[in-house]
Amino acid sequence: MRKLAITLALSLIPAGTLLAATMGELDADADGALTLAELQAGYPTLTEDGFIALDSNADGLVDEAELTAATGAGILSTDG
Repeated sequence: MRKLAITLALSLIPAGTLLAATMGELDADADGALTLAELQAGYPTLTEDGFIALDSNADGLVDEAELTAATGAGILSTDG
């Protein structure tokens, strides 16, 4: 069910707008977690609802495991 929610939340992101996928590319302050603003640097059309769906532990940040799960499931992709 969670994967479906993430997929639905992110379904409006056009593949051609995705720029970056690795934590190192996105984590501007190098704290090991991504804010909405940091994630939007690589995925500019990501909405707040999409971000919340990615944040599986609801701590307000997307960590490397959450990012890996999203990219591994094809939800976030740099292909395009």
